[in-house]
Amino acid sequence: MDTHFHPGLLLAAALWLAPGAARGQEQAAPPAPAAEPATEPAPAEGTSLDSTLEAGESEFQEPKRRLVKFNEYEGPYIGIRVGGGFLFEGAAYSQDAASRGQFPLAADTKVRDARVMLKVRFPKLKRLTFSTGIMYDGVTDEWLFRETGFMIAVPELWGHLFIGRTKEGFSLNKVMVGYAGWTMERATISDATIPILADGIKWLGYLPKRGFLWNLGVYTDLVSKGQSFSTYQNQAVARLMWLPIASEKKGTLLHLGVSLRYGKPLDNTLRLRSRPEANPAPYFVDTENFTSPNTRMVGVEAYYRPGRWLFGTEYFVQKASSHPNGNPLFHGGDVVVSWLVTGETRSYNTRGGFFNAVSPNKTVFEGGPGAWEAVARFSYIDLDDQGIHGGKFWRVTPMLNWHMSDNVRLEFAYGYGILDRFSAKGETLFFQSRLQLSL
Repeated sequence: MDTHFHPGLLLAAALWLAPGAARGQEQAAPPAPAAEPATEPAPAEGTSLDSTLEAGESEFQEPKRRLVKFNEYEGPYIGIRVGGGFLFEGAAYSQDAASRGQFPLAADTKVRDARVMLKVRFPKLKRLTFSTGIMYDGVTDEWLFRETGFMIAVPELWGHLFIGRTKEGFSLNKVMVGYAGWTMERATISDATIPILADGIKWLGYLPKRGFLWNLGVYTDLVSKGQSFSTYQNQAVARLMWLPIASEKKGTLLHLGVSLRYGKPLDNTLRLRSRPEANPAPYFVDTENFTSPNTRMVGVEAYYRPGRWLFGTEYFVQKASSHPNGNPLFHGGDVVVSWLVTGETRSYNTRGGFFNAVSPNKTVFEGGPGAWEAVARFSYIDLDDQGIHGGKFWRVTPMLNWHMSDNVRLEFAYGYGILDRFSAKGETLFFQSRLQLSL
């Protein structure tokens, strides 16, 4: 029997779980510990540019406002903060006959994500921070360790070194905290081609005066082998970025970047697959397993943020070495527009090269409207080439985000997509909603 989903339940849950006005206003976050000066001075931190970088920065962002203090400890030798997150979502569908023949879909609700994160600072060793965390992954229905490792500030190398488990560094949208994104899910090509985590070492650098940033990483599966995200034996990733425009005064930013990746799939076996940007749905595109000793990949990214607006695009191309299948080439990307109706500006991290979560000018629990964000995205993926027939899929997604506070967010999305697979073109309408809580 189909499970009927009511978006109103999410709103009721949010209002019940969130702090009420009777409990007082949320408290402002204490200032972060002063970082040691880099070789080149960073631009002054304001509302639209963020120059901080610590362990766990791309895994879970500390809210600007604090709900509580019991989850933090600041001592003379160690500072500890425990954070967490929870995503609950629902999806319903309307399909034509061809789409039902490809994948019959039923309305469903599920826990998408639940995580507990620990961040540690060392007041006597200001260059060093540590993070670790565990997460329930609704995709694989398993618990796994998230970003775990040490971030070391190395001004002599114009940046930071991260050692441990982290995101590879390919693509701005993939590097961003998942809870901070403008859409519910990343583009289909991103999920199909880039593992969510990897174990290794990453160098993050920044030359503020020249506006250049970079992430360089090498990774191996010595520790992660056997976990669902570990699909590569080893990989090397480079991401180079340029900020020709980065004005705190005007709130204007232009980000241009290119990513390169080389990887050796585990057991010389590659499989690319992705859901239709609706997590309760099955994998719409899927190459199935095929032999591939290595892959090469390039991605381009461009984002322009004039204040409350954000325009962005990313496109990936992956070449799989597979002589029996004609060395297929796969590609895809997206184009997105975001408008913060209530006037906020989505801040940008100049050390990591990614955007932060939206922080409302005045939260609902302070008597304000929160932050309202209207989003439109077009995405495309093509996993058909040579001897591989994984399918093609495109989707248009208008959606609305209500950032009630730094800790509570509601998302409402509609989608129209066409899947070209199994000798048919099926049309699907998507109706989605999500409750997001963070601490």
